[in-house]
Amino acid sequence: MASGLIHSRLSLSRIYVMAGNKNGRFLSTESNKVDEPFKVEEAETVNVPPPPSEKLLVLGGNGFVGSHICREALNRGLSVASLSRSGGSSLHDSWAKDVTWHKGNLLSSDSWKEALDGVISVISCIGGFGSNSYMYKINGTANVNAIRAAAEKGVKRFVYISAADFGLANYLLKGYYEGKRAAETELLTKFPYGGVILRPGFIHGTRSVGRIKLPLGVIGSPLEMVFQHAKPLNQVPLIGPLFTPPVNVTAVAKVAVRAATDPVFPPGIVDVYGIQRFSLQMSR
Repeated sequence: MASGLIHSRLSLSRIYVMAGNKNGRFLSTESNKVDEPFKVEEAETVNVPPPPSEKLLVLGGNGFVGSHICREALNRGLSVASLSRSGGSSLHDSWAKDVTWHKGNLLSSDSWKEALDGVISVISCIGGFGSNSYMYKINGTANVNAIRAAAEKGVKRFVYISAADFGLANYLLKGYYEGKRAAETELLTKFPYGGVILRPGFIHGTRSVGRIKLPLGVIGSPLEMVFQHAKPLNQVPLIGPLFTPPVNVTAVAKVAVRAATDPVFPPGIVDVYGIQRFSLQMSR
């Protein structure tokens, strides 16, 4: 019993010494030897690949607005794909080769859905002019098909480039605006928490037509400066919407990409003044 008591005291003594030592070294009661400090070896550096980038699909990436959106997304380090009927790019800019181009027709439900594989966000710039029936089909039906397919694929966010309400002009372009509003309704239904509708007016900037650059900003930029300070005129019945200020294509592209990739970007409709405000915030 005595030997057991002695052994217990020695064990407790060893614990107290180990816990009380401030130099991080263990002292042994069985000898006068001081143990060596722990040796910490430097870990081997391992090259870990970066996490996969977010994949964005731009519908209509060959167009005026779509091409600027593709470039903006690439500048942000995103993986960018685009869908076109030809399956290739008509752009001559060097960055276009970094976009993955898919061939497909949004009016044919089975011809393009593979383009949605791995996509977390979609931005649609699909639209066009023509007869009322054609405009409804391109602006409405094609986009409705895209929205439904994206929802079925589990896409997180969908941004639709729509158009501002121009009052009297709506009656002259009935198919155009009815198609736009049908697509908007579908988006708000299928993407209540991740759907964003941008409603710019006239979009100005540098537009590529083949190898020719058209400086639309020569007209649009001065009008934007004038009309953005004439917001009260926008409330005038019938003609008020005609005072909707133009907006630069770069601003539309920046806000569209942010809306598609920022989970805290508020869903819903963003008018031209909202586009200007968000763009200004991003440039500060």
